[in-house]
Amino acid sequence: MFGCENTHLTLGQCGCALTKGKQMRRKTLDALLSATGIVLAGVMVIAGGLLLWASIFIGNQVTNELSNQQIFFPPAGSEAISAPVFADMRQYAGQQLTTGAQAEVYANDFIAVHLAEVAGGQTYAQVSSAAMADPSNAGLQAQKTTLFQGETLRGLLLNAYAFSTMGTIAGIAAIVSFAGAALLLVFSFLGLWHARKVGPDVEVLATSPTALVGS
Repeated sequence: MFGCENTHLTLGQCGCALTKGKQMRRKTLDALLSATGIVLAGVMVIAGGLLLWASIFIGNQVTNELSNQQIFFPPAGSEAISAPVFADMRQYAGQQLTTGAQAEVYANDFIAVHLAEVAGGQTYAQVSSAAMADPSNAGLQAQKTTLFQGETLRGLLLNAYAFSTMGTIAGIAAIVSFAGAALLLVFSFLGLWHARKVGPDVEVLATSPTALVGS
């Protein structure tokens, strides 16, 4: 860019001049890093707020929709859940189904078990095809109707469970986002505090004059 041969500076003076062009004051660096941290913290707070809102909204929607269905688990001691295969059902005995976790258990450990007994484990699609091929078969028509109703309800419950899980994940992500924002703010304010304490002539990223002169 420029050389010492075109100036009246000595070689040592020229090296120092080049060095100062590559230096940054520590105050400036602290201020830049602190400002960046504050901006990122603000972004994380906004993201955390949106995630928290999503978590609450999903949770309320799932609870309201499931409550409206008026589904109750069989009471404790009921023969409907006495078999070993219904062990997971017994933890909610007598309760109304209002949560995603309950929906999963009811769908997979109650409805699915009974559906498997309707047509020897065949699905609605399989039985429906057989019923269309033999429309006069009352047994197939009844199985078709039962499987359709059961699989529809099971699918709705599993969808509720999926959305409930998404809401839980959003809530966890919101907490992580808020914690990250708090950490960034702490470091940013520490950086600002350090910028006030450090001397105005303290510099960083300095290059050795000897290295410049030698190059």
